[in-house]
Amino acid sequence: MTNPRTAPKRRNVTIAPMLRGLWTGLTSMRTAIILLLMLAVAAVPGSLVPQRSSDPNGVTQYFDKNPELAPLLDSWSMFDVYTSWWFSSIYLLLFISLIGCIIPRTAKHAKALRGKPPRTPARLSRFDDYETIRLDERWAGEGAAIAERANALLRKRRYRTTRFDASGTDARPGASWSVSAERGYLRETGNLVFHAAMLGIIVSVGVFSGFNWHGQRVLVEGQTYVNGLVSYSSFTPSRFFQPDQIPPFSLRLNDLDVTYEAENKNAIGIATDYTANVTVTHPDGSSYDDSVRVNHPLRLDGIDTYLLANGYAPTITVRDPKGNEVFRDHVVFIPQDNNLTSTGVVKVPDGLKEQIGLLGFFYPTASKLESGALTSSHQDLNDPVLSLNVYQGDLGLDDGIPTSVYQLDTDSLTQIAGRGTDVAGIELRPGETVDLPNGLGTISMDETVPRYASFDVHRDYTRVPVAIFTGLMIAGLIVALLVPRRRVWVKVSEQAAAGGTTPGLLIEVAGLARGEDPQLARTIEELVAAITAELLSWKESSGQPDQR
Repeated sequence: MTNPRTAPKRRNVTIAPMLRGLWTGLTSMRTAIILLLMLAVAAVPGSLVPQRSSDPNGVTQYFDKNPELAPLLDSWSMFDVYTSWWFSSIYLLLFISLIGCIIPRTAKHAKALRGKPPRTPARLSRFDDYETIRLDERWAGEGAAIAERANALLRKRRYRTTRFDASGTDARPGASWSVSAERGYLRETGNLVFHAAMLGIIVSVGVFSGFNWHGQRVLVEGQTYVNGLVSYSSFTPSRFFQPDQIPPFSLRLNDLDVTYEAENKNAIGIATDYTANVTVTHPDGSSYDDSVRVNHPLRLDGIDTYLLANGYAPTITVRDPKGNEVFRDHVVFIPQDNNLTSTGVVKVPDGLKEQIGLLGFFYPTASKLESGALTSSHQDLNDPVLSLNVYQGDLGLDDGIPTSVYQLDTDSLTQIAGRGTDVAGIELRPGETVDLPNGLGTISMDETVPRYASFDVHRDYTRVPVAIFTGLMIAGLIVALLVPRRRVWVKVSEQAAAGGTTPGLLIEVAGLARGEDPQLARTIEELVAAITAELLSWKESSGQPDQR
């Protein structure tokens, strides 16, 4: 049997100290700064690759162009960076760390504001910023009065002061009077405001961004859209979005004005400004004209409408062999270069004996390359040409699977005209009509070629609170950097001059900075000069002797 007296004692292992250490480390300011840097680094992938929340089409294109890399990135949520588990973890840890930093420091700062400056140290001469004034025996007995005058001087300079008369007010050897002063509490206040505002930004982005939404809409000149879910070409709601958040109004694109460079020979034909002239109409019937420009959005009912892209949308009409109209619409062509060489798709699912699709290329100012291929040499409509490759077959519109109006899937179609076939592609100029191959009918383009504009409509609930907290951050940072935190002591003691026996007065002035304070030495010198001037003024008014 084991002797209980000789048996080894088991240590009581508890996780409390470990948890306390983890909490202390997490709530340190150093950890908060590291987490803030980690959050900034973690946000970088969100700007390098398209995000599903803001650019779902871009994500699809990225998968098409990078079939091997895209699935690997997707496994690490690179296309959903801001909702990924690793980004959210850093976000939450930073949130907890800031709370753990701010609350104890706020409590400590509040206690310091209610407290008194610390007691005057016994030996002021040990401080680097230290000055003295010696007065002879004729000033004996005036120590308390001098200390009170020094106290008044410090209060005028907005110091919080406390008098310490440890040896009484009698003028006997060893008696001393002192003033302890402190200022710069506003520095810590600014520091706390800075960190609290940073926390406010995190909360604002985390909470209010859940109500945000944005949508895109393409309008051809003369078209109108009514602000609502069904009106958008694409719509991205946030987590807490409700349809009643969309304010009712209508927006009509009257025309799109474009200004071209005409003087710089190296940039002739390049657009220098786009202005979408619009008419806004409210449900009560009131309306007004406004404009939308690049980086100058239309602000209306809390939402911002941005002008993103523009191009041409020629009006195309398709008729069957009997002349019956089976298709007529503005077809949006997407620019492919700076001169608006554009591509577009026409889909005719009904009215002809076969479904047909037309892949078109629009050239605002057509010119030929050395190879004979067409290109555009200017953005403006100087010599517009529309070329079309014709396909027939099943367009896939009856399968119940959504398809893009800007893309034509040719896998299940047969090309019957255009490059790669024995039949030349179709070329149209404004006002022309030509026959479709195989006797399918005719196709024409209207004389007038309108422009279109792509609008991005945003509702951002984080903008106002983030702007407020950002302003507070800047203000708090400025205060924390510019306001010095310092302590100053003035001590008056009965002390005989060197080699003498009759006690005189020794005035000691010292300062201590909390952190870097290059102006402290100058402050001490100015205080010594102010005390000296006060003594001279006192002497002149009361007849006191000169100081030595």
